[in-house]
Amino acid sequence: MRSPRTYTLAEIARRVGGEALGDPDTPLSGIATLQSAGSGDLSFFAQGKFRPQLDRTAAAAVIVRRADRDATTLPRIVCDDPYAGYARAAEVFYPLPPPRPGVHPSAVVEPGATVPSSAEVGPGCHIAEEARIGERVVLGAGCAIGRAASLGADTRLYPRVTIYHDCIVGERCIIHAGAVIGADGFGMAAEDGRWRKIPQVGRVVVGDDVEIGANTTIDRGALDDTVIEQGVKLDNQIQVGHNVRIGAHSALAGCVGIAGSARIGRRCTVGGGAVILGHLELADDVHISAATVVTRSVRQAGRYAGVYPMQEQARWARNAALLRHLDALAERLRLLEEGIEEAGRRPEQER
Repeated sequence: MRSPRTYTLAEIARRVGGEALGDPDTPLSGIATLQSAGSGDLSFFAQGKFRPQLDRTAAAAVIVRRADRDATTLPRIVCDDPYAGYARAAEVFYPLPPPRPGVHPSAVVEPGATVPSSAEVGPGCHIAEEARIGERVVLGAGCAIGRAASLGADTRLYPRVTIYHDCIVGERCIIHAGAVIGADGFGMAAEDGRWRKIPQVGRVVVGDDVEIGANTTIDRGALDDTVIEQGVKLDNQIQVGHNVRIGAHSALAGCVGIAGSARIGRRCTVGGGAVILGHLELADDVHISAATVVTRSVRQAGRYAGVYPMQEQARWARNAALLRHLDALAERLRLLEEGIEEAGRRPEQER
């Protein structure tokens, strides 16, 4: 897809914080992969395994790391991280469309709600009483903003996003279609063989620069708030239980499930389909692989993984306990084997 306008190599280099090599006036009008790029396209070379594609690319220019500044004779932008440079360049070529200020005639804004003239409110939206919409906020078609909810400046909601009452969303957030922020947490008390619902009276508080994927759900707290700190990135179809806290700049891939009152540290990553059980804590800089089931708190930074076949629960628990001691058992077996071999090498009279 072409950008609405053309930039020079020098202009893009300035915007991404890199150094332009080659013709600084090289015209660029889009971004493409090394393999599919053509005339006018900017591409990027981040890994050595793509060197053959770099040699054959028809791109007008490429972004390379400093160590690869001489890897091609094409016009190029040299920077510390080509992938991050690509992300910055993409923001230049394909900026989000600016708000089209105004309230669609089919939208309903209840008395007492605050909607600035710079905001865009799409068709079929409902903004409840005492809700506060920030400057330049964009509400796609069919969004629902609950009573006394708040959206910070420059936040963008795609169609059919629901923000429940009293919840807070920070500035410059992006929330994709179908997401639900602030539904009741799954709080139930067993009583006489039946379930009694526990009122969920906390909120969801979302920090600045957070992105929330399509059909992701974040439950409100039972008493305290569910908190998504600044810069967090959540993929599609994630379930965040009540009273969860996700630390700043963490990123979670699709279909992750987080049970109530779990605490995830800063700069953590969680792979797709992973499950984090309730009331557990993950330290800062913990990285959980896809499909892992986290059954205990993780106190130290690092990478963790675990995929275990389904079994009858009691048997699984016994096997899991043995698995935790597998390294020690293997070491004992090694020492035993060495002892047997050494005994076999002794003269028979010494045995």
